[in-house]
Amino acid sequence: MSAHLDELYLTWLYGHIANPEIANPSQSFWKLAKQLFTTEFLSFVPNDDNRVEDGRALRYEFIDDLGLEDVDPHWMAVGCSFLEMLIGLSRRLSFQDEGQPLEWFWHLLANLGLRYNDRVRETTMGYEIKEVTDRVVYRTYDSSGRGGLFPLIHPDADQRRVELWYQLNAYLQERN
Repeated sequence: MSAHLDELYLTWLYGHIANPEIANPSQSFWKLAKQLFTTEFLSFVPNDDNRVEDGRALRYEFIDDLGLEDVDPHWMAVGCSFLEMLIGLSRRLSFQDEGQPLEWFWHLLANLGLRYNDRVRETTMGYEIKEVTDRVVYRTYDSSGRGGLFPLIHPDADQRRVELWYQLNAYLQERN
């Protein structure tokens, strides 16, 4: 990907999860966003490729919002980042239930135990974020979904084998 385009896009994505104008390290999350942006979300469970496409669809909105033209088609075709997937999933949650995508984004990160501001050392944060994102991608969390995006109290199936869309709906059902 083009470094300049990546930088613009990351800033645009960051604006969906936090205020890019806040410089206070205890209230900014650039390091977290960057690591989630540079981590690819892979789908191994049937139909989770829909979450990949939700994330990648953000690129079209970005191009439209910034009025960009002649964007490299290879940049558009690159895999979905974990950050893109989370933002796309947060929008789906907002549509399915009450709440804003921003609130859902941070709710999902809380479910994963990821709430790092920029005061945390990058090396400490980096290792833990990789561990968590790998746990989600490779489905090594608990069969109830604990350790994943959608922990359930009463799962009716092993959540490691359930596509994220159905996990999302079961999670919302349990919450209501």
